[in-house]
Amino acid sequence: MELLQTLADSPSLPALFFLSFLASTILPIGSEWLLIVMVMQGFPLPRLVLTASLGNFLGACTTYLIGIWGSDFVIRKVLRIDDRQLDRAGKMYEKYGIWSLLFSWLPVVGDPLCLLAGIFRTGFARFSLLVFGGKFLRYAALAYLVAKSTGD
Repeated sequence: MELLQTLADSPSLPALFFLSFLASTILPIGSEWLLIVMVMQGFPLPRLVLTASLGNFLGACTTYLIGIWGSDFVIRKVLRIDDRQLDRAGKMYEKYGIWSLLFSWLPVVGDPLCLLAGIFRTGFARFSLLVFGGKFLRYAALAYLVAKSTGD
């Protein structure tokens, strides 16, 4: 908790990047609160949105790479997913397609979407475009709404 208080007391772009990165991995933390604090303190919106989006995207890339290179270990040993469950996830991913990656910013489902994209070998260019786009739009909307509500 001291770390969160330190981030709130003296926020910085590197701290936002790091927290956004961690928030897009399997760790259950959020970065939106720091973005809101920084918007309210008058940090430039374009820098905030780009920094948070890039950190969050690179965290998603980490999960994607785990799906590609560590999928068997992660799926079978850590997540304890059997073949039947994996087949069902694959069918859902096929049904909703790669467009579901636009929603990789959502809590709970976002990280598994990025993992599935790696497991099912979604092309990195498509993955990048959809994931970064979704994350960028989320942070841009949040920053805009906060700035508008605070009169900045």
